Amino acid sequence: MVTARHWYASAPVVDGIPLLDEPGFWAARLVDLSEGFPAEAFGSDAADAGAALERLHDRSAWPEFTVPLPGGFAILVHYNSGEEFTTTDYFLTHQDWPDSRALVLASDDQDRIGPGLCWPELADLLTAPTGVAGVTDPHHRLLLLLPVLGDADAPPEAVGAVVEALVSQGAPPESELLARRLLEGHPMWGAATWTYDVDERSWICDGEHSPRQVPLGDHLPRVQRVALDAVLAGGGGRQPTEGR
Repeated sequence: MVTARHWYASAPVVDGIPLLDEPGFWAARLVDLSEGFPAEAFGSDAADAGAALERLHDRSAWPEFTVPLPGGFAILVHYNSGEEFTTTDYFLTHQDWPDSRALVLASDDQDRIGPGLCWPELADLLTAPTGVAGVTDPHHRLLLLLPVLGDADAPPEAVGAVVEALVSQGAPPESELLARRLLEGHPMWGAATWTYDVDERSWICDGEHSPRQVPLGDHLPRVQRVALDAVLAGGGGRQPTEGR
């Protein structure tokens, strides 16, 4: 079981949403996944990407992005800029849970935790619930959560979805190679194989560093676990077939 090791109530957290439309943001945001691709592959120039990266790594203002999910859940994408380096944590939270109940989907700190989502789950989280605040644009949601993904069996339509998202943010139409690179997973954990456990109603990952080797939230009270299962079943209640 992986739970939040840090919480940031006293840290210099700022809303990251204004950064989403900054020039060079996505080249900076996805720099770890896109090694070998210049900023121009995202439709940016190197200077803008460098400036955006400085904003993301600002020690005095740690960007946090809230990706609202159904049922009061959210994924928090949280930058943590310490004295030596910047890491990014991905917490799954609920509006009624105490902070100690937050679940870690991924973290690129020295403990390397991930992947935390498979493609069926991520694909079903791209549409935001109505009337919520936070990151609601489906292209933003996809690109923002790509580092959490690590799915060796992502279907062909995943490439098209990532290309569409990249182009919507200014990348050239010929972005298939970049999209395929981004779908290879974060270099700290890469892509892994996922299977759906029908009895547990949960996707299970075979990745060495994944928190999903056991059902997510298996320590939670039953009512909370049932609500969590409904969000991350990979279909908003749809039962995927075992394996793929």
